[in-house]
Parts: sequence; structure tokens; C-alpha cells
Amino acid sequence: MIRVNNLHKYYGNLHIIRGVSFQVHDAEILSIVGPSGAGKSTLLHIMGTLEPPSQGEVWYDEVNPARMPPAQLAAFRNTHIGFVFQFHHLLPEFSALENVCIPGWIAGRNNSEVEHKARELLALLKLDHRLHHRPAQLSGGEQQRVAVARALINKPKVVLADEPSGNLDSDSARSLHELFIDLRRQLKQTFVIATHNEELAAMADRRLVLEDGMLR
Repeated sequence: MIRVNNLHKYYGNLHIIRGVSFQVHDAEILSIVGPSGAGKSTLLHIMGTLEPPSQGEVWYDEVNPARMPPAQLAAFRNTHIGFVFQFHHLLPEFSALENVCIPGWIAGRNNSEVEHKARELLALLKLDHRLHHRPAQLSGGEQQRVAVARALINKPKVVLADEPSGNLDSDSARSLHELFIDLRRQLKQTFVIATHNEELAAMADRRLVLEDGMLR
């Protein structure tokens, strides 16, 4: 379980996140919706340890990553948290297979074990015929599925997805949404998804509304 306790975030005089608290249960799909500027991305960045809170805590079971030294925190983030962003952020000089493997290699896992797992994930995501293609040779939907596989390679406790279908056409977006449901069912994977897409939000187990940095 992930617990978000009384989070606040300031940027100078701007109070972006205002006392947000909630829990995320294992194998749950939680959507966070709200208008642009409501603080959804900032909230996910804090949950993902990419930014520190100004006040409050995020707990992963009994662990508070904010108390870790930088190197330990980076290792925790790599192995416990997967990220999927609106723009896939794949490395253009590497193949789909290599892009998926990178977090596993960073974690120091056995190379052959990591590659075997990456092939399994890409097959699960129906990309086993695209293993050696570079991002520029893939469609937008295929690139985002590679990004999802990359997020899953270290078997994270949670995947944090920030507007994951925001850059896709409607058919690719619907396919990605269905993929999240399938991965939760097959892998018992937990997802927290910030989105403007009401169709995706409606497919989640639970829906939180963030407005002006507060849950409504």
C-alpha cells in the first residue's frame, strides 16, 4: 500500500499542492483528474520521488523514501516505481528491446535475465515483432507501449502515468487504456494515472478529483 499524508508543495509563493492525503491499494488502478494547472503532475512527481514535498510524506508500505540518501533514493526509485509520461522519452539511438532493458541494467541485474524479461514484456504488449526497431521506426502507440514495458521491467510496486494517452490518436489511446486493465489483471500491477481523458478515468477502480491543489 502507498500512503500519501498531508502533502504540500510550494514554488516560491505559489501553493501548488494543499494538504493532499489518500491511499493507493495493491493491484488498484487509481485515476487523478482535474483541470490543467491543478497540480496533477506535481503530485505524481512527489509520489515518484522526483521532487521533494514542502511538507508531508509519501510511504511505500513502511518505507519513507524521502529519508534516504541520494544514491539509495535513486536505487529505490529505479526498482520500486515505474514511470510513463505523455511523451515516451525513449532513447532514439537504442532499439525497443534495449530501451526496455535499460532500467534493469541500471539496477545491476543479470543482462540475460533482463533481456529475457524485456522480450516477455514486449511479447505481452504485442511488440515481439518490433524488438530491434528504433523509436523513429515505431508508431506513437507502439512507442508508448515500449515505454510501458520499460516501466514494468523491474516489477515496480506502482506505475505512475502522467497523461499517458495525451499524445495519441483515439484508437491508440483506447488500446493503451485497455492495456492498463489487462496488465492489472495479468500482473497484479498497481497504477496511478493522472489524466484529462474521461474514458480512461472511468476505467479506473477509483477516481480522485484534484482542483486548485486540493482533493474534491
